[in-house]
Amino acid sequence: MLLADVARVSREVADTSARSRKTALLAELFAAAPPDEAGLVISYLAGRLPQGRPGIGWRTLGQETPPAPEPTLTVREVDTAVSELAAVAGAGAGERRRGIVAALLGAATGPEQAFLRGLLSGEVRQGALDAVALEGVAAAAGVPAAALRRAVMLDGSLPRVAEAVLAEGAAALEAVTLRVGRPVQPMLAGTAASVAEALAALGPCAVEEKLDGIRVQVHREGDDVRIYTRSLDEITGRLPEVAELARELPGERFILDGEVIGRAPDGRPVPFQEIASRVGSRLDVAAARRTLPVVPYFFDVLAAGEDVLLDLPVSERYEVLAALVPENARVRRLAVRDPEAQRAEAEEFWAQTLRHGHEGVVVKALDAPYAAGRRGKQWLKVKPVHTLDLVVLAAEWGHGRRTGMLSNLHLGARAADGGFAMLGKTFKGLTDEMLRWQTAALTALATSDDGFTMRVRPELVVEIAYDGLQRSTRYPAGVALRFARVLRHRPDKEAAQADTVETVLGQEHAP
Repeated sequence: MLLADVARVSREVADTSARSRKTALLAELFAAAPPDEAGLVISYLAGRLPQGRPGIGWRTLGQETPPAPEPTLTVREVDTAVSELAAVAGAGAGERRRGIVAALLGAATGPEQAFLRGLLSGEVRQGALDAVALEGVAAAAGVPAAALRRAVMLDGSLPRVAEAVLAEGAAALEAVTLRVGRPVQPMLAGTAASVAEALAALGPCAVEEKLDGIRVQVHREGDDVRIYTRSLDEITGRLPEVAELARELPGERFILDGEVIGRAPDGRPVPFQEIASRVGSRLDVAAARRTLPVVPYFFDVLAAGEDVLLDLPVSERYEVLAALVPENARVRRLAVRDPEAQRAEAEEFWAQTLRHGHEGVVVKALDAPYAAGRRGKQWLKVKPVHTLDLVVLAAEWGHGRRTGMLSNLHLGARAADGGFAMLGKTFKGLTDEMLRWQTAALTALATSDDGFTMRVRPELVVEIAYDGLQRSTRYPAGVALRFARVLRHRPDKEAAQADTVETVLGQEHAP
């Protein structure tokens, strides 16, 4: 299939708000794609590369390359080029990467170049595309969306299931079952503003600590233990202590869902950044283990023995979990049978969880099945909302749908020396109207523009929501914002009214 067709549909899907139209566009594209290329097409439309991010920057992607006059580039050729990029290493790697990218861009038309730059930089964003793509595949293959969703849940990969169902039809879905050793997409939680709101929405429920660690799925078949991340990457070799604990459990065959954290000497959890660094360590695992041992806490079980438990309610799955995993390896929880009578108890559990240094709580309806791969309304996370008023120091020009607009904001807090200390960047939370407004406002404040980043006078204040802070050697304050998103522009505020670094650091240590 030509990349031009994928790029065209990507633009059309981005430009329409009607879900039915998005589904129809995708169904038409998937029906036209060779079945063995459907997985690539789905991945590219979602902005994902099967090989992972290639590690190239805008200096390489932004090189001026004359576009091809006619579309001839195929998705297979793109896949081959990205595989070559991923394999480049050693002396002269940068020059070889630039050569591969230049050849790839040179084979692409103008619209294809724009799509490729977004794809390679991770800036292809379609909004809920996985869910709509699933409906498009179902329509193209002539199978019920619910049956396809179930198969993807069990298999863990929409691209892989799509290739099978487009080639074989409904029979391919019947062959997909839950298997120990093959990870499934984790169930995700929606959001509630407060514990009271979550209780009112769910009724009888369980309130569980939300740990700020690495989500893990642990599979055991006899002595064979496999550990997977939320993104279904295998990390068994990096977490030997988790594998050892799994082998000590009484069951010979199971799939557990949980979180891995580390604890400081005072018993409080260590920052997420340290856990991520430990789990990401591939080289000297023994040394990493000695430096920062980790502890798993489990909160769900998907299979035990020969039984698949996905369709059982939370209350019954927890009984199986409690019989399999000792209390000191389970996430702390509070059963709330009567939400109205136990509201104060649930809110105190939430407050205590925060005092212990955790993120918040997850409230789960007791009758909820395990809806793998979905962010539903039967699990609701409740976290404290942090906000700051920060000053825009610079902004990066957008790509793809945001071409021609200033998108990624560089954010700073007031420093003690009278200047501003950068705390991070974000392009999240910005609507099209906000993008247009800030592009005009920041252009009027510009002091320099190298074509990628526009530096501006520090005058525009924005209100930012964020999930927390992490240590950073990159930024002068020693911390960086986690999951920052723009709530609104504050042209009514002067830069002198923005929050200070001292305020930010104070929030870092708040319970």
